[in-house]
Amino acid sequence: MTNLKPSLIVLSLFFSVELFAQLTVRNNAYIFVDDQVLFVEDDVNIQENTANIYLRNEAQLLQGTGTTGNSGIGRLSVYQRGTVNNFNYNYWCSPVGNTSGNNNANRPFTPNNNIYDVTAAPITSSLAAYTSGYNGSSSPLVISSAWLYSYNPGGQYSDWDYIGAGGTVAAGYGFTMKGTTGSGSNQLYDFRGKPNTGEITVQVLAPVAGVPQSTLTGNPYPSALDARDFFHMDPENQAALAGTGAGALYFWEQNSSSHVLASYIGGYATYTIDSGGIVSYIPAPWATYDAAGNVTGGVGTSPNSTPGVDVPGRYLPVGQGFMVEGAANANIYFRNTYREYWKESSGDSHFFRSQDQNASEDQNVNEDTSNLLPSNYMRFRIVYDIEHNSQYFSRELLVNMADYATDDYDYGMEAKLSETFPSDAYFVCKNVPFGILAVPFYLDRKIPLVVKVHHQQNVKFRTYALQNFPDDLPVYLHDIDNNTYTNLRIQNAEVNLAAGTYTNRFEITFQSETLGVEEINDTDLMVYQNNTTSELTIKNPNSYQINKVSLYDITGKQIFDEVKLPINTEYTFSTKKLSEGTYIVKVSLENQTVSKKVIIHN
Repeated sequence: MTNLKPSLIVLSLFFSVELFAQLTVRNNAYIFVDDQVLFVEDDVNIQENTANIYLRNEAQLLQGTGTTGNSGIGRLSVYQRGTVNNFNYNYWCSPVGNTSGNNNANRPFTPNNNIYDVTAAPITSSLAAYTSGYNGSSSPLVISSAWLYSYNPGGQYSDWDYIGAGGTVAAGYGFTMKGTTGSGSNQLYDFRGKPNTGEITVQVLAPVAGVPQSTLTGNPYPSALDARDFFHMDPENQAALAGTGAGALYFWEQNSSSHVLASYIGGYATYTIDSGGIVSYIPAPWATYDAAGNVTGGVGTSPNSTPGVDVPGRYLPVGQGFMVEGAANANIYFRNTYREYWKESSGDSHFFRSQDQNASEDQNVNEDTSNLLPSNYMRFRIVYDIEHNSQYFSRELLVNMADYATDDYDYGMEAKLSETFPSDAYFVCKNVPFGILAVPFYLDRKIPLVVKVHHQQNVKFRTYALQNFPDDLPVYLHDIDNNTYTNLRIQNAEVNLAAGTYTNRFEITFQSETLGVEEINDTDLMVYQNNTTSELTIKNPNSYQINKVSLYDITGKQIFDEVKLPINTEYTFSTKKLSEGTYIVKVSLENQTVSKKVIIHN
């Protein structure tokens, strides 16, 4: 960072955007930042308890790579909104800690020390009140302490830990809090305290006897957090999270109208992001629970409802909490280098909150990332719909197809489900249920789909949100037992299934004809790319009658179509003028078609 101002001691200051090497705010002074960024390369010292920094209208504090750490017993104030519904949880991670110690370390968060009630004036707030009852209220702000919990690793297992109003949560760890009753859109909270900065470590645990162990964490800074950098800039984070698909963030989503567990409806949305910043996300599959916390069979989001308010983007906003699953007993790291100034109003940073049942505005829950996908990246969604106890539920799945994807686990492009349910659908990778799958695209690609049914009933399958798909490329649901292909781009598929788990009955394909691989093997008909001579070569030692040879690029666009071929033992086609990349060769014989992938380098 160049042109940094030297250390500044502030008596009183309003400004839009400034950059400092160090920043000190003294007694009875304050800084008011409105809709801008305050950047400090090293430490912030809010020296006395009457000194303050106010971040308003999406203003944020960024800090550089200095290692001093923040100090002082004054407070930084930053706003964030949660849900209004007093029956629903938000998952939080505080951007500030308490001010009980004057040193350079990050301080723990304490609810009754760090959450303030917002008033009409932009700088005057008072501490929120607390009740031991189940219901909080919005005006004045009263928070129910009954629902304040963390979910942290123990000696071997992760478990819920009660915080209450006066408990503490270490920097980087998250906590749950239910919303409040009252009118309006979303409840506004004022987080005030010592701003977190620097390297923050959070412990994760490896699965125990095959059972994943979760940690409630989140964005610990008073600025946005770049999820791409968190996932990909630190090899220690990747090692701690990757495992067999655990490289994901899980966002709690809930739509309940009671505090009784048996009336809860909720689940975890799944999120991951690749090294290019492409977000992959599927909404929460809502489940219903009994009094013991066991799933009673319902699953999925209602096809006719809007279960969430905003889809999380690349930049995670101030206060955002989420679950992660560990692949090993290790630490994950948050660093200042992952911080960005990115406002929620920009469209790629959304605080993920449960549905506000009192809100009247339109709520957009659809992912809109079409502008983020490169031309060689295809994507579509499969939705599994069922009816349970006169309620309709859905499980949404996402398939990413890119030429740099593999048939193994692709960190940042695919993710396992946080849990499966008595009626459900999922893909399998490394013997683990996945909700987001990444594979390279071939015309003869087959994607197995596991389907679970709790009791005999009709189930439905549909697709939507196809991106970079050629108009004439079908998406078939192949029912192997009935040998039927339904093009989901034209109509939904429906089938009656008995209770059970179907692991080998359904698959997604992109062509309906049988390829005849049992009749023609690799030695009978060899298709390969000779990049030395820039020629596509087909060896036909048995002199089969080949009716047509077609070449397609990865998007399905036809490059050439050779017909009326004489019977030869070898065919060659020049590829000198073609762009480098992955192509599909389709060889049509009398009663079958063989498809092969080739990679052209010129």
